Amino acid sequence: MTRPAAIEARGWGWRHAGRRPWALDGLDLAVQPGERVLLLGPSGSGKSTLLAALAGVLAEDQGESRGSLTIDGRPPRSVPGRAGLVLQDPQSQVILPRVGDDAAFGAENLGVPADEVRTRVAAALAAVGLDVPLDASATRLSGGRQQRLTLAGVLAMRPGLVLLDEPTASLDPDGVTEVRDAVAAAVRATGATLLVVEHRVAVWRDVVDRVVVLGPGGAVLADGAPAAVLDTAGERLAAQGIWVPGRSPVVSRPQAPAAEALLGTHDLVVGRDRRPVLGVDDLALESGRLAAITGPNGVGKTTLALTLGGLIRPVAGEVVPSAALAAGLRGGPVTWRSRQLLSRISVVFQSPQHQFLAGTVRDELAIGLRALRRSPAEVAARVDELLERLDLVRLAEANPFTLSGGQQRRLSVGSALAAAPRLLLLDEPTFGQDALTWASLVTLLLEAVADGSGVVAVTHDEELAALAGDRIALAPVRAVLA
Repeated sequence: MTRPAAIEARGWGWRHAGRRPWALDGLDLAVQPGERVLLLGPSGSGKSTLLAALAGVLAEDQGESRGSLTIDGRPPRSVPGRAGLVLQDPQSQVILPRVGDDAAFGAENLGVPADEVRTRVAAALAAVGLDVPLDASATRLSGGRQQRLTLAGVLAMRPGLVLLDEPTASLDPDGVTEVRDAVAAAVRATGATLLVVEHRVAVWRDVVDRVVVLGPGGAVLADGAPAAVLDTAGERLAAQGIWVPGRSPVVSRPQAPAAEALLGTHDLVVGRDRRPVLGVDDLALESGRLAAITGPNGVGKTTLALTLGGLIRPVAGEVVPSAALAAGLRGGPVTWRSRQLLSRISVVFQSPQHQFLAGTVRDELAIGLRALRRSPAEVAARVDELLERLDLVRLAEANPFTLSGGQQRRLSVGSALAAAPRLLLLDEPTFGQDALTWASLVTLLLEAVADGSGVVAVTHDEELAALAGDRIALAPVRAVLA
């Protein structure tokens, strides 16, 4: 059995360098060895910051802290290996090029003997359902499979404290269940303490024995057994943006104009490095429509979206723009320049950090509008509107890379919406959102549809997919418009 870790925060606070608000301030929290805790709170309430601090990856030169935060009575950075962290963005944790090497990295750095490392890696990969060769490319895995890989690497370390930050955000429904069950089995077998951040509460409520709810600034709004917190305080927590089971947010759908053809495909085969991943039945994307691309992890959803957006060349077949979308341009989207794409097709990547270009949130939202040479007054008005509606006003001058995962996602979607492209392709646009920010984000997307844009979302979010007029359901061989 692993020796479980204890956590204690006394008046603890942290804020990132160059960012005015404190991500957390005055947090008082104690977690006993072996407890399994679900940490909830609105987007931006400091949950991810707390997990990063416990994992020992917040350095003094990254910001400033006050109060105390300890694992087993010691600062987290002084007890390497006691905590294992799975981040929201799996790509940021893939270190080595091969699956087996990456899964072994943490255990090897803790000095675990080679034979034991091999045994742990095999068991961990099996536990999370990642059935790929050990010499497979870790960087070419889908986002969902990379998430399983990072979890396997943590499990192979056998830490006393397992920290999970939205571990199922990029997984298909089967993967969500598989990873949750793998985590539950691992902490049950090892006795490790578990602290998991997840907006979708129903997934974890039966795995944990305690729920802690943080409010803005780190105040503890509720703390207790899952039933006591979620059932008795459900209405109050829902008003704060907590995803309380049985209380779904409501969004209104504005009336959209008549549909117009924007983009079609013919005998399309998509892939990476010219290697086929997926053959796609002919598709027709239209303005004034919301379409959802769904399917299991690794099937090729992201690759399809990037191909439709002109960022990856088709392996075979064609992506054919309509005359209305091309507006005088020749060829397919992959031949267009970035400025030509800007008002026609915009793509939001699965990892928001991969497309940030500016030093402040305000400037990030303004990039597209300035590139289109809009007037300063028009730029300012649109940016101010998006800051308000995306709940980013207090972070307008913050560096985008210091935001929480949910805030980064809202910023990336807002930056794409700002230029009002005719076709918007988004990869997992709603991950990391609380119920209130989810509703705000989805309302913005539906308003874009009503204004005549076509919106296509790669998503595992069933509530978003239910709002779509079209569903492009991908299977391992073909795509079918349902």
